[in-house]
Amino acid sequence: MRALNRPDDALRPVNIKKNWINLAKGSALIEMGDTRVLCAASVDEKVPGFLTGSGGGWVTAEYGMLPASTNQRRENSRSKQDGRSQEIQRLIGRSLRAITDLKKLGPRTVWIDCDVLQADGGTRSAAITGACVALRVALDKLAQEGIIPVNPMMDSVAAVSVGIVGGLPLLDLDYSEDSRAEVDMNIVMTGSGGFVEVQGSAEGSTFDNDTLAALLSLARKGIEELTRIQREYLA
Repeated sequence: MRALNRPDDALRPVNIKKNWINLAKGSALIEMGDTRVLCAASVDEKVPGFLTGSGGGWVTAEYGMLPASTNQRRENSRSKQDGRSQEIQRLIGRSLRAITDLKKLGPRTVWIDCDVLQADGGTRSAAITGACVALRVALDKLAQEGIIPVNPMMDSVAAVSVGIVGGLPLLDLDYSEDSRAEVDMNIVMTGSGGFVEVQGSAEGSTFDNDTLAALLSLARKGIEELTRIQREYLA
């Protein structure tokens, strides 16, 4: 039995609070069950060196877990990033750039800082889903202020975890499920249904094509629901 008697194909309770930080150009606090991630967007009127003179912009991210975000204190990941944090922040950046017309953004960089306040599984998925909301709010403000002619976001993006636990396919794993999963996957998709990234691995044994198809179908269901929630909070 899952926590809160949650069905196998159900998300944890999701709550998004936009404009959570007054001084950020855009921000969102996302809660997925007991996982909480604060996403804040800042705008820098310059671009990385490799884009100088191109006329286009850049969207990138940083990801970190606060020392008290888990049961045992973690070393501050911003002061000494591990490989996992670097991989996740690159994933967040790729996911956001997939839905942004960087030419229309113009020669500026939007930074999305994702800080995990509390972790109970699915932190990268929550970070991507919340970062999309923070980016949308920030770009809306840039357009309203006349800094850019239109919001260059072409779509939305969200992410969710799926896995096989005790032989059963489950949606949106919490830590107790993720830590004992036989198969663990993270899926990133756009609101229109395109895949941005599929990350999956098996622990102890392999999985077949039917299992992969079942997990992808489960992830699609979850991301469709997350997309609806994003739109509801942005309305």
